[in-house]
Amino acid sequence: MAQTVGRNVAAPLLFLNLVMYFITLGFSSWCLNKFINRQTNHPSFGGNGATEFFLEFAILASVLGIVSKFAGGNHLRAWRNDSLAAAGSSSLVAWAVTVLAFGLACKEINVGGHRGWRLRIVEAFIIILTLTELLYVLLVHAGLYSSRYGPGYRDTDYGMGTHPSETGAKGTTGVAGTRV
Repeated sequence: MAQTVGRNVAAPLLFLNLVMYFITLGFSSWCLNKFINRQTNHPSFGGNGATEFFLEFAILASVLGIVSKFAGGNHLRAWRNDSLAAAGSSSLVAWAVTVLAFGLACKEINVGGHRGWRLRIVEAFIIILTLTELLYVLLVHAGLYSSRYGPGYRDTDYGMGTHPSETGAKGTTGVAGTRV
């Protein structure tokens, strides 16, 4: 099977997003732990009124992003229509929650106040992940419309949508014109 444009571009983007989601999960978990323990005066943390909501959505977006990358990795390995549906839908949900976290990051930046370097890293990574995840979603969903970017709907290489006698499947008699 020939390599397609979508597969060649989506693979490095999938790996980049996976690493960034893991980093975001680690930093946002650390920050939420400090926030729960009421240690907001830690020099590398800080925060404001939107911090708690932002961190919760950042953790949720990170977990959903990591899970969607596992489905995306399976799709890149198999590169078939059935794996395309799972990778496309999970990446779309992960992007939607990342956009919610992006909105809360913008609100937290807008409110201002002291925000430590770890919190600013989480904000920056969520902003970057919003854009890279959108690009990944577009690449995965491009396969729905053109076989150049993905498997496409008209791909029949595993026997779906064809008559058994055309594929040479076992149990076909090949006798034409007989009626019972």
